[in-house]
Parts: sequence; structure tokens; C-alpha cells
Amino acid sequence: MSAPTVLFVCVHNAGRSQMAAGYLRHLAGDRVRVLSAGSEPADAVNPAAVAAMAEEGIDIAAARPELLDPDAVRASDVVVTMGCGDACPVFPGKRYEDWELDDPAGRGVADVRPIRDAIRAHVEALIAELGV
Repeated sequence: MSAPTVLFVCVHNAGRSQMAAGYLRHLAGDRVRVLSAGSEPADAVNPAAVAAMAEEGIDIAAARPELLDPDAVRASDVVVTMGCGDACPVFPGKRYEDWELDDPAGRGVADVRPIRDAIRAHVEALIAELGV
């Protein structure tokens, strides 16, 4: 069986989805293919998200926000949305999850840590569900 593909989507692809992708890559390695995108991508990843992840030993500083492409959704086995609303295309036969998480935009590292920790818990549960 090939590695499942997981796509994380939020509006700006600068905080939540980047942290989730960072955790999944770190915790699952090459057992999962990880994609990340946004419906309205920002110019750069949120510095507070980068700093919060660095505290966990995960470097997302080189990540770049990407525009959500319907082909990425088609290629994914699991699509995890985090506040992208109706901008996320829906394709039959895909597994969708919506993680309700606060948006880290405009927050300092201290306020991003609880969001980061909630994302880690979701990612760990997803890894267990995928059996990877």
C-alpha cells in the first residue's frame, strides 16, 4: 500500500495548516505524504507559528504559503480543513475532517502555543486512525 496523502487547508496557509503539516511530517515521516494550502495564501508563514514549532524542534521557517489547487484535493486521501469555509472544494469519495482551531494570525507565541498543542493532539489522533 502506498503512503496516504493528507492535505491541510486553512485560509492563509500561514499558521494552522503549516503547523499541522510540520507535525505530520515530523511524527509520521515518509509513511504519509503531506500537502498544505490556503484559499487566500499569505505572503509568508506566521513568525509566531514558526517560533512555536521551533520550540518543539520542528522547523517550518522555509515553508511557503501555497494556493489551494483542486488537483491537490483530488490527489489526497484525507482533507483536513481549518476554517477555510466554502472555499474548499469537495470531491465525492474523499475523507474530510474539519478541525475547529483558533486562528493564530496576529497573536504572539504565548497565545499560539495552545493552538499548536491542540494541532499536535489532532495530528497524533489522525496518525493513529490512518494506522501509519
